[in-house]
Amino acid sequence: MESIKPKLFSVMKDYSKEQFIKDVIAGIIVAIIALPLSIALAIASGVNPERGLYTAIIAGFFISFLGGSRVQIGGPTAAFVVIIYGIIQTYGMDGLIVATIMAGIILIIMGIAHFGSLIKFIPYTITTGFTAGIAITLMVGQLKDFFGLDMGAVPSEFAAKLVAYGKYFPTLNLHALLIGLVALAVLILWPYVTDKVPGSLIAIIVTTLMVKFLPLQVNTIGSVYGELSSALPKFQLPHTDLAMIMELASPAFTIAILAAIESLLSCVVSDGMVGSRHRSNAELVGQGVGNIASALFGGLPATGAIARTAANAKNGGRTPIAGIVHAVTLLIILVVLMPLAALIPMPALAAVLIMVAYNMSGWRECITLVRNAPKSDIIVFALTLFLTVVFDLVVAIEVGMIVAAVLFMKRMADTTELHGWTYMDEVENRNDPDNIKLRAVPKGTLVYEIEGPMFFGAADKFMDISIGAGRHHIKAIVLRMRGVPAMDATALHTLRSVYGVCRKKNIILIFSHTQEQPLSMMQKAKFYDEVGAENYCENIDAALARAAAICQGKKV
Repeated sequence: MESIKPKLFSVMKDYSKEQFIKDVIAGIIVAIIALPLSIALAIASGVNPERGLYTAIIAGFFISFLGGSRVQIGGPTAAFVVIIYGIIQTYGMDGLIVATIMAGIILIIMGIAHFGSLIKFIPYTITTGFTAGIAITLMVGQLKDFFGLDMGAVPSEFAAKLVAYGKYFPTLNLHALLIGLVALAVLILWPYVTDKVPGSLIAIIVTTLMVKFLPLQVNTIGSVYGELSSALPKFQLPHTDLAMIMELASPAFTIAILAAIESLLSCVVSDGMVGSRHRSNAELVGQGVGNIASALFGGLPATGAIARTAANAKNGGRTPIAGIVHAVTLLIILVVLMPLAALIPMPALAAVLIMVAYNMSGWRECITLVRNAPKSDIIVFALTLFLTVVFDLVVAIEVGMIVAAVLFMKRMADTTELHGWTYMDEVENRNDPDNIKLRAVPKGTLVYEIEGPMFFGAADKFMDISIGAGRHHIKAIVLRMRGVPAMDATALHTLRSVYGVCRKKNIILIFSHTQEQPLSMMQKAKFYDEVGAENYCENIDAALARAAAICQGKKV
């Protein structure tokens, strides 16, 4: 149970007043950073602005309270925008609530089942591909508000978005474009001034004042969404049925995987910053509870936010108390200041999200990957990126994982080799006492050395042994297995076929230096008993001695 014990319960043993003050300051700073992002991400997802704050408050609290990291900050992130938008377009808010609750349950099960360490098996090429794809989709989704285009709802499909933008581009609003460019300029230049105050907050304040005091015709949050509610989030159960639950299973799984990947990646990054070590399974449980609570109180899917978590660590946060303070601060802002958010211009929020998309795209990593990675990895990366942009994240992850697995198995199959000897070759390396070329192979004996994993992808190579068994003078075949770390059922079936051919030809099959996993598998399948314990030799010398005795007709 230690692996799912919340980090909060461990770090409070040595908690001090000085650290509490640092955590409070860090929590307030992170809340200021999270405020504009939470509102912008909610709007980009197709929901009311206050739902972004609900997410940061509810999910942020539970992720800090029950999670496995000292400094993790939970809330809405850009990675979810594409999938949330698609779910809402098809199933409405009830569908999103159901999918988020299902994702939370999946995350809790993953944590209890100790799946935290398994996330590392998702290839870097896939995470890089879908992250870049999300960034492109998010950036393109902001062009309507950035240019102030006079059009209805933006289509969810990427190609349809581009067609619609082209059709309505003549309605471009120069005032909106000016506000967007000013916000973008502030976002780019402000970090050179100071990193103590987030550039997104400054950009929103500057552009809001411009729209308030200058004769600019620009849409604001209030003009688009009406009066914003400062009421506390209310508990709500979705209207659903079995058919909806079945249809939302795949998106829910994608939300869960995304939440797990992003949160655990954030934990790894923050561990290096604060010299700590997170509990991955506890983090998954905390993420699961946070997502369920967020959905039940009108919020969105949430995960660990890398940028906000890093800001927490940089500003002195060292315990989950900072994350809890961040949630409480946002709650106060919701109640006291939310009506003022109606004044924020939409092009400024679009500019904030365009900068978020740029930062998350990882374009430098993409270029490095394309330049240096093997062709198979480039194929997986490009395919995942393409499917994320053109279709959706669910298809991209599913297809990407399948293609990555197939290409990996092909690489493994290519590394598996089968070498055979029937006589003593010219000595090439006398410094290797285990070299087969220093042994005299008895007449009437074939020696095959297998190097690499024996699995279904390479099973056809092992059938070459049967061809050797067809020679009329062969009485013994030695299979040297020291280079085989593992085998699967297909490889074992192939060995049974080889053994069947040998038995018909009255050829004795001898195994040399069989490693633990293949030997255990043969024993469980009773193949060990069929071949005979006497035909499993400890090393090549013992195997060749047994083969010599068989070929000479001696009793063995």
